Amino acid sequence: MSNLSVVLIGCGAPLRSMGWYHATQLLDEKSDICASLDFIVEPWFMSDSGKLSPGYTEFAEFQKEAEAKHGIKFFTKVEDVPPVVEGKKRLAIISARTSDNPALFAACLGIGSHAVFLEKPGAPSVAELMKMQESAKKSNVAVFMGFNKNVSKYSEKARKYASANAGTQVTFYHNNNYENSPESLGECFERNAEGMLKNMAIHELALAVSFYNVSVETIASVKADREYSRMQTLPGPSGKDFTDFSKLKFTITTKSGDEVSIAADRCGGDDSIGLVTDKAGNELVRYTMPDSEDSAAIEDAEKRIPGAMPYFYVQHPDYLKLKQRVAQAVANGGPAEGVATIDVAVETLRVAEYLTPTLMKQLK
Repeated sequence: MSNLSVVLIGCGAPLRSMGWYHATQLLDEKSDICASLDFIVEPWFMSDSGKLSPGYTEFAEFQKEAEAKHGIKFFTKVEDVPPVVEGKKRLAIISARTSDNPALFAACLGIGSHAVFLEKPGAPSVAELMKMQESAKKSNVAVFMGFNKNVSKYSEKARKYASANAGTQVTFYHNNNYENSPESLGECFERNAEGMLKNMAIHELALAVSFYNVSVETIASVKADREYSRMQTLPGPSGKDFTDFSKLKFTITTKSGDEVSIAADRCGGDDSIGLVTDKAGNELVRYTMPDSEDSAAIEDAEKRIPGAMPYFYVQHPDYLKLKQRVAQAVANGGPAEGVATIDVAVETLRVAEYLTPTLMKQLK
């Protein structure tokens, strides 16, 4: 039996929420994660307003099964979670709306968490994330980030190929499978109101920060690909207008001359690609996620959990790897190989805040 107890904060709607998918992986006996999911905190669906909202029926069914089959205890507030049992360590996984993360993070420190796994981008602003970083240091709590691309095979292979072949250029493509309609994109823009660079493309920015020496101070220039990119203003379900990128491609050049390109398409499909080209733009090699090695695990996830958002299946192997490495590190000590920390997240969010107005201005 594992000495690592997990508190999941932000389960959300089954088949749609990343928090729910974290729960399904933790509860799967085949996942080989050395941790036990013991508590789930769901502030929205367990509130009076949430019980009247779409998705509540599915959440209630999931709660009933999790309580009966796995003995998981559910709470509305983090503060209601019982103290850590002697001899156990506690890992808090926060997968909530970004705007709620600072308060939830503080509450997780307050219930004796030994480590926190925080979904991207971590906080709405750099200032708030830096406060979280400082409070974690004072409490001696390790904070790991859900930047799954940092441990993905496709990104590692693309980086290795480029580093072994001088004069090459890497572009990291990230595709999602939203319907290309004003209604679908408007809902996406509102639900991810922090914007594409702080949400979807934050994974690729983390790669740039982690492996290409990109920071606000080292950026010499950034250039948007106007032909590829599209910025739109669309109404969300609330009726309020939101301006964001539905497609975006840009190249960052650092002061030392390093270059990396990033492309993200909300309606481009289910895959991610590491594309390596020569100086003339001719393709030399591409690596994809998923690849043939991942197909069996993805097909198994689709059969066991039918009807979920397509990107859950595609990212299944990498999110599993993240939790395996984090759980191992927290339970037994030592580093979590390749997993980004809150220090990387702070710089990544700084870059996202710096680039957003610049790219929006270029694409007007």
